[in-house]
Amino acid sequence: MIEMTLREIADVVGGELHDVPDPQALVTGSVEFDSRRIGSGDLFLALPGAHSDGHDYAATAVAAGAVAVLAARPVGVPAIVVAPERGSVPASSVALSNDADGSGAAVLAALAELARVSTERLAQRTGLTVVGVTGSSGKTSTKDLLAAVLAPLGPVVAPPGSFNNELGHPWTALRAGLDTKFLALELSARGPGHIAALARIAPPRIGVVLNVGTAHLGEFGSREAIAAAKGELVEALPAEGLAVLNADDPNVAAMASRTKARVVLVGRSGDADVRATDVQTDDQARARFTLHAGGESVPVRLAVHGEHQVGNALSAAAVALECGADLATVALALAGATAASVRRMDVRTTAAGVTVINDSYNANPDSVRAALKALVTLAKAGEEPRRSWAVLGEMGELGAESVIEHDAIGRLAVRLDVDRLIVVGTGRPSRGMHQGAVMEGSWGEESILVPDIDAAIALLDDEIAAGDVVLVKASKAVGLWAVAEHLTRAGEGSTAR
Repeated sequence: MIEMTLREIADVVGGELHDVPDPQALVTGSVEFDSRRIGSGDLFLALPGAHSDGHDYAATAVAAGAVAVLAARPVGVPAIVVAPERGSVPASSVALSNDADGSGAAVLAALAELARVSTERLAQRTGLTVVGVTGSSGKTSTKDLLAAVLAPLGPVVAPPGSFNNELGHPWTALRAGLDTKFLALELSARGPGHIAALARIAPPRIGVVLNVGTAHLGEFGSREAIAAAKGELVEALPAEGLAVLNADDPNVAAMASRTKARVVLVGRSGDADVRATDVQTDDQARARFTLHAGGESVPVRLAVHGEHQVGNALSAAAVALECGADLATVALALAGATAASVRRMDVRTTAAGVTVINDSYNANPDSVRAALKALVTLAKAGEEPRRSWAVLGEMGELGAESVIEHDAIGRLAVRLDVDRLIVVGTGRPSRGMHQGAVMEGSWGEESILVPDIDAAIALLDDEIAAGDVVLVKASKAVGLWAVAEHLTRAGEGSTAR
């Protein structure tokens, strides 16, 4: 964040100084909500959590180097205290389970305001460019590709993993400093108004909308409502900004009418300004294609896995071209970009010869379909086709459509000719996925319903063999990454492919 005194921060967030011997003391670092990560010059964020209250760690944070604490009550050490009644962040995925008095919401609201002021001051002083990415799927992968293609143009700050809600978003924005040229952010939503609120925290000049799918269908109720929420990003762009829209998704392309910014379309469609042709995949499901933009073209070979990454790469390329990169530089950066966030299309082959696709961080119908296609591509490539396994768990937040969506995934696994489907869970959605596979034509033990992760691991340990390819994917609440991590630990000496 930009350097500020404690007095300045208090004025920005509407807080009061408590136990502060020097109001002119400077916060020269960033903001941390984990006292174990505090460094000299940082500001500690005291939030209530599921198992502990950050206020209880205030003294520890100050002893570790924090200049002060941003808190909802005095804590006996230097603190900027905000009143609970000022908390006004929209409901989200942030877990503030001990927040009956609104103290956590107050601290989050103060954090948002601090991030907004810091980001705007940086934009004025250094020309910081904020890039926002949203979509039903692919946000994290695209954010990682963005960081890679922008890096040759200057220092980039991007969130680790999926820090894309009312805590992670401002936390990431506050990591940008005077030397930061680009701030690449994800924006997620669990309801109307969430993306608009995040866009106010770190106002983007460039907005990227990837797709409108069925993720969070339970919260929104319809795909149209999801499109309305995703479009809040382009509505937040300034007239001198840029909206990068997916020409291949009609719901996204239609957002061009909702922004005053200039629009660039990306995709395989002939209408796209930044376009991919001649798309092919290799034996590791890595795509190669010809990238066209501005009347020029260049071959691109991606290092990340899955044909769905082509659209993500096009979006990243459009942003980099807007920021001054040339096609050759973009192609080189994309070729060197690997999966930077954990448990997202992380492909490893163990010393025992089993290829594990760990895409277990989260799941929705669109991302599962893409992952299944990547699995089949890997398994069928080469001279000798390999046996494919899909270990799938429940996809959350699909509302009344949950069983139908799970049934469709089970049927798709059969249509794609996945050799073995292991469905993990005992709920109606999991049973629906297994039943969908059976009704589509699976027989015998091609599709197996197991009650839990331990049962899935036991089955795999008994039956997988060298040469097999195993996809592991589910919503993060399921914790199915334990299966992927078991398989890679069991085959020590794993290497990334």
